[in-house]
Amino acid sequence: VQLQASGGGLVQAGGSLRLSCAASGRTFSGYAVGWFRQALGKEREFVAAISWSGGSRNYADSVKGRFTISRDNIKNTVYLQMNSLKPEDTAVYYCALGYRGTVAIVPNQNDYRYWGQGTLVTVSS
Repeated sequence: VQLQASGGGLVQAGGSLRLSCAASGRTFSGYAVGWFRQALGKEREFVAAISWSGGSRNYADSVKGRFTISRDNIKNTVYLQMNSLKPEDTAVYYCALGYRGTVAIVPNQNDYRYWGQGTLVTVSS
């Protein structure tokens, strides 16, 4: 399975970006998908996750109300709509395919087995 994250770029604070995560070699359908990010010099952290059906979503407190995760199982793509971006959102964003279809109440990177290469989001102040 290969995951391709795209949509990153440079945006001013308050702006928006939409990231996409497309899978090849295996369908997303039936599995949860998560977004994580890693800022320079920091550990990778959870951002958002969505269950196989899209009926369950989980967000980090730092992005609640600003980011929205969604999926299109026909297109085999998961999206992360990011609004009201802040400089502290600057990071490389990764998507990952879970082992299961459900979303854990307490996110754990070990719940995900396939990872994309990441896309850089830079938010200027």
